[in-house]
Amino acid sequence: MKVRKAVIPAAGLGTRMLPITKSMPKEMLPIVDRPVIHYVVEEAIKAGIEDILIITGKGKRAIEDYFDRSFELEYYLRERGKLGELKQVEEIGEMVDIYYVRQKKPLGLGDAILHAEKHVNGEPLAVLLGDDIIMSEKPGIKQLIEVAERKDAPVVGVEEVPWKFVSRYGIVEGEPVSRNLYRIRDMVEKPSPSEAPSNIAIIGRYVLPPEIFEFLKRTPPGKGGEIQLTDALRELLKEQDMFAKVVSGRRYDVGSHVGFIRANLEISLSREDLREEVINLMERVIREVQNE
Repeated sequence: MKVRKAVIPAAGLGTRMLPITKSMPKEMLPIVDRPVIHYVVEEAIKAGIEDILIITGKGKRAIEDYFDRSFELEYYLRERGKLGELKQVEEIGEMVDIYYVRQKKPLGLGDAILHAEKHVNGEPLAVLLGDDIIMSEKPGIKQLIEVAERKDAPVVGVEEVPWKFVSRYGIVEGEPVSRNLYRIRDMVEKPSPSEAPSNIAIIGRYVLPPEIFEFLKRTPPGKGGEIQLTDALRELLKEQDMFAKVVSGRRYDVGSHVGFIRANLEISLSREDLREEVINLMERVIREVQNE
């Protein structure tokens, strides 16, 4: 299973981050000095992906503008000798071949991925959710691709979560194959803690075969009238093996307030040019809050 193409669903309304997402795509929320989706695209590129399709929706034009060339800005920076900033801006427009398809109605993740069928053109695909950042030495999606190519089977990215949070995720029931790898027996979408078969939660990374599109077409709408990817994966599981890979690294769900704040703090602390000042700022703020 050779994976060359990636799909990034970025058409969601971002309701968990209102009111800012009323006028700004959640994928464009700033993490230090780059939008969320920059980190996601960068992960795909580092994994060797050659071709990226972003599924957008109404009000998401800012995503396309970000990855496009900005000749006026480049001219402005060049004329003023701001060559460091110019290099950063030019690199964004040359990162990789990026294509766009619009999901006209918010009918769920499964429907968004279905919009990629023509572009994928019968090839396996990597799926990276546009509001999940994974910071790791080996790109998160690369960890899945290696398993998919070795096993010639679909792979979903997972992580262990506290039991009290299992109702927020699709949960995997699986048998261990090796360290951090499971053969999936079943999947349950957002179960209660008492009903969950495990605390192994599906996160925003998948490597899927092209057959997934036929299963998505046959998947009826579920809760909220949305087509759930998990429902299609359960049907696919009846016909072929499927694996769950625990992704190493730090994952940030920037579609939530705390996840967004945590991503900004920890990613800024990982940067040598910001680390010392951010630590000093955090210490000062904590002292001030404690003294109130």
